[in-house]
Amino acid sequence: MIADLAQQLQKLPADATHFVVSIGGNDALGESGLLERRVTSMAEALELITAVRERFRSAYARMLDQVLQRRLPLAVCTIYEARFSEPLTRRLAATALTALNDAITREAFARNIDCIDLRVLCDDDRDFANPIEPSVQGGAKIARAILNFVTSSPAPPSRVIVR
Repeated sequence: MIADLAQQLQKLPADATHFVVSIGGNDALGESGLLERRVTSMAEALELITAVRERFRSAYARMLDQVLQRRLPLAVCTIYEARFSEPLTRRLAATALTALNDAITREAFARNIDCIDLRVLCDDDRDFANPIEPSVQGGAKIARAILNFVTSSPAPPSRVIVR
């Protein structure tokens, strides 16, 4: 979770050369009760999503600023779309996640940070071991994208890596 990253930063090896942050999915899970809330209007539903997005964006921005203090090449990952078995839950979760992924990409691009879009990368149900965790296949796709980031020449600002 975003709140845990500060503690993880203390364990960063002195010889680290790059930083890849894939964070936010568990934060989103913590807000998933939002999908069950009864509302009386579309405006009320959007306001609920907006409030979650703003809390998330603020915390994510502070976290990125902490990571950037390490002065290492940095890439962030979006949150992949969960593969819930119930179609309606899957669609609603994917729609709600667009607000959080928008916060991730905006904050990253505002700081010229590379972004690995896991929504595009993990686009097959076989990329998931269960609704919220990558399978070996999905993990391999993610590992290749990270390897591409680490081994490539300095990336142009705001490049989206989807290989």
